[in-house]
Amino acid sequence: MKVVRPFYGSQWRDGETVVPLPDKFTGSQLAQVHQTAPASVPEALQALCRGQRQVKLTPYARSRLLASTAEALEARADAFAESIVDDTGFTLSDAQREVTRAVQTLTVTAEEAKRLTGEMVPLDGSPTGAGRLGFTIFRPLGVVCAITPFNSPLNTVLHKVGPALAAGNAVALKPADQTPLTAQLLVELLLEMGVPPELMAFLPGPGQTVGQALLDSPVPAFYAFTGSTEVARHIRATVGIRPSQLEMGSISSTLICGDANLDACIPKSVDAAFRKAGQVCTSVQRLYVDQACYDEVVARLVGALRGRPVGDPRDERTFTGPLISPQATERVRSWVAEAVAEGAEPLFQSTAEQLPLGPTVLGDVRADSKLMCREIFGPVVVTRRFSDFEAALAEANGTPYGLAAGVFTRDIARALQAVERLDTGSVHINETSSSRIDLMPYSGAKASGLGKEGPRYAIREMSQERLVTVGLP
Repeated sequence: MKVVRPFYGSQWRDGETVVPLPDKFTGSQLAQVHQTAPASVPEALQALCRGQRQVKLTPYARSRLLASTAEALEARADAFAESIVDDTGFTLSDAQREVTRAVQTLTVTAEEAKRLTGEMVPLDGSPTGAGRLGFTIFRPLGVVCAITPFNSPLNTVLHKVGPALAAGNAVALKPADQTPLTAQLLVELLLEMGVPPELMAFLPGPGQTVGQALLDSPVPAFYAFTGSTEVARHIRATVGIRPSQLEMGSISSTLICGDANLDACIPKSVDAAFRKAGQVCTSVQRLYVDQACYDEVVARLVGALRGRPVGDPRDERTFTGPLISPQATERVRSWVAEAVAEGAEPLFQSTAEQLPLGPTVLGDVRADSKLMCREIFGPVVVTRRFSDFEAALAEANGTPYGLAAGVFTRDIARALQAVERLDTGSVHINETSSSRIDLMPYSGAKASGLGKEGPRYAIREMSQERLVTVGLP
C-alpha cells in the first residue's frame, strides 16, 4: 500500500496522525496518509527560511534543474498519469493530458528562469535626475507557500512550485487532502533531479489545521492558492498585506452564435463541459446558444454524449469517471433534482449502475436556480437560448465571478463586442471558456482571481523588483 509522508528539514518524517486515502471509484483504501502535525509547521518553515538564505542557485542552475525535471517527468509520464487517476478518479485520457501539459509548464518555467530581467529607468528624464543611472533587478522573496487543489494535482502544483523555484525561493507545498499522492511523487522527482532539499517542504494535512498554521506563520512571503472564493477570502484576511496569488471560483459561460462553425464548437464544448467530470474552474456550466441554431446544437450535443462509456477511470474507453467524493456527487445530484423539480428539462442524463452521476444536460433552467447562480463543479451543463447577443453577454456577466468566457462566431464585429463587454480575465474567441495554454497569463476578474498564473508572470509576482540608482562621478 502506498504511504504519504511529510518532508521538511531535508527529511521524510512520520505524521501526527495517519488517515486512509480512498479510491475515488471503488471506495477501497488506496493509501495511508501521514498528516503533518500543525505544531511542526513553524519548524518546517524556519528550516526553509534558513535554506533559502544559505542555498544560492544562479538563474542558469535553476533553469537546468527545472528543465531536467521536465525531461524526467516526460520519461515517467505513465507513472504520473496512473498516480493522477489514483488520486482523483479522472479518466486515463484526462490524466495523460494533464501530464503532457505539466511537462510544458515545467519546460516554459525553465526557460523563463533565465529571462528574469529588470529595465532601465530614465532618471535623466527628470530635471533632478541628471548624472544618475537607474535600473531594476529581481530578487527572491524568501519562502512561497503553495496551497493546491484536488482537480489538478500535478499541473497546478507545478504552476506554483515551478515559478517559485525559478525565482530563487524556497517552497512549502500543502496539497489538497484528497490528492496527496501525485504531489508527493513530484516532490520526490524534484529532489531526485537535484533541487536542494533545504528549499522544499511537503506538508500534507487538512486545511483547517495545517493550512491554518501556514497562514498564521509570519515566515511565508507569498501565498499561491487555487480553490474556493470563500477560502481565498479567509487567506487574505489572515495574511494581511503579504502578496498572494489567488485563483478562485467561477461560473463559466460559452456562447455559440448563429454563424458559428458547429463542426468545431460542439466537440470543444463537450470536452470543456465534461473533462475531469466537470471539476474544472473554467468548465462550461452555462452554454448560451443563438435561437437560430439552438435545436441543432442541442441535438448535436446530445448525439455526441449518447453511448459514451462512464464509470471505471482506468478503462481507456471511459469518457467520464466519478466525482472526487460521495459528498460531491450527492450535492450535484441534489442540485440537478431541484432544477428539474423547478421545471428544467432534462435533455440528456447518462445512466450507469457503477457510476451514480455522469454527463447531464439541462434546458429551461430558471434564472434563480442554483445551477445558474452557483458553481456546480460537476458534469452538468445548462443550455440557454438567446436572440439578443447583448442581453446574453449581460447575463453571462451577471455573476460575482469572472474567470473566463468563450464565444464562437465568424463575425469579427461580434467577437470584438464580446471582448469589450465580457467582464472576465480571459475571453476566448472560437474556443470555449476552458481554453488554456500554460504559457499564457491566467487570472480572473471580480471574485474569480487575484494575481496571475503562467510561468513568466508568476515568476515576477514571486520576486521582489528592486530599484537601484547610481550617482555617476
